[in-house]
Amino acid sequence: MKEILFATNNQGKVKELKKAFKTAGVELVVKTNADLENAPYVAETGTTFEANAKLKAHALAEYAQMPTIADDSGLMVDALNGEPGVRSARYAGEAHNDAHNNAKLLAELGGVPEEKRTAKFNTTIVVSMPGHLDQDLVVSGQCTGRILAGPRGEDGFGYDPLFYVPEKGKTFAEMTTDEKNEISHRGRAIVALLKELPAWLAQF
Repeated sequence: MKEILFATNNQGKVKELKKAFKTAGVELVVKTNADLENAPYVAETGTTFEANAKLKAHALAEYAQMPTIADDSGLMVDALNGEPGVRSARYAGEAHNDAHNNAKLLAELGGVPEEKRTAKFNTTIVVSMPGHLDQDLVVSGQCTGRILAGPRGEDGFGYDPLFYVPEKGKTFAEMTTDEKNEISHRGRAIVALLKELPAWLAQF
């Protein structure tokens, strides 16, 4: 059974990926940065989701000498001209504090009526192979919804309690992992990944 590194410390993302792999019958052992000694910190200096995902995938693939998955995800709010975008995790500062990020988003949207609080989540996933960094596998997924005036739900992470999906009548934080994987940006990107990953890995 092959091992693959998921270049993240976010256990919420890891849970979603492992569940999707298991459901699809993909037999890969998922390691994370926490399994590495002195994993390098990668500054996300890219201006696009793909650029940031590549920075992480390339650095960790070379460091760990393992096939490596990295993703960059973000929330793009129409009334804020696509903000917070690639800065979603660091919207309220470098500390990656979900509560502060959510509070800032609500403050920025103060007074914006419900029908104009439309938004979409994007996930771009890059898979890199050490020694073959010019042959990345790149897939993306998106989910549209709107930003509520206050949080709802106990599960999920990041902006999940504020991101309402009309077709489900729930926020991401009110959904089970299975429900969220079915329609979320990351879930859709993972579906695209699972379609292409076995053939991509087989070429090396």
